[in-house]
Amino acid sequence: MSGSVDLSNGLPSHPERATLEGKNKFLGFWFFLGGETILFATFFGTYLGLRNGTADGPTSADIFHLELVFIMTMLLLTSSLTSVLAMSAMKKNNFRSMMIWLVITVVLGLGFLGMEIYEFYQYVNEYEFGFTTSAFASAFYSLVGLHGAHVTFGLCWITLLIVRYARSGITLTNAPKFYVASLYWHFIDVVWVFIFTVVYLMGVGGGSHG
Repeated sequence: MSGSVDLSNGLPSHPERATLEGKNKFLGFWFFLGGETILFATFFGTYLGLRNGTADGPTSADIFHLELVFIMTMLLLTSSLTSVLAMSAMKKNNFRSMMIWLVITVVLGLGFLGMEIYEFYQYVNEYEFGFTTSAFASAFYSLVGLHGAHVTFGLCWITLLIVRYARSGITLTNAPKFYVASLYWHFIDVVWVFIFTVVYLMGVGGGSHG
């Protein structure tokens, strides 16, 4: 069956779309991504509507520290680059290199996630900024937490692919799966750039007012 053919003797220019199954995965993913975009747009809109509702709680200017968030951003953007390198290796039929870059992607993603958990812990314990502190707090944790949940899902997805296909090499079956997971990871990175700009940069620059 062509879907399980090993590519060791020749690699199509686009192995992720070399089969009908691969093309269907690719098409279905874009429909899924459209829904995800609408979901995040809704949360962004809600945040922008509630960001000034601080009541008697801390404002964004009080709690946000761009140094930490900048490091988180660099980790995630670097993980996007390593994901690109992994897909480049896949198209060159370099399975070992692809796996190494994917593992690095996961490690960087875990670093980002760990720092985000620390960020939330710091807000709650040092600033008493919990989910129910204010409308601003609820909107912040909902938006950034939703992104964190997507990061967690993406890490689990890529890790499962690494474990499942650790010894199989690149095939016409798994190439689309790796590629779609990589696209999903890029989507998460793009969303974070918007969060970094809208939530953190605007928050520190303009602050929030109750």
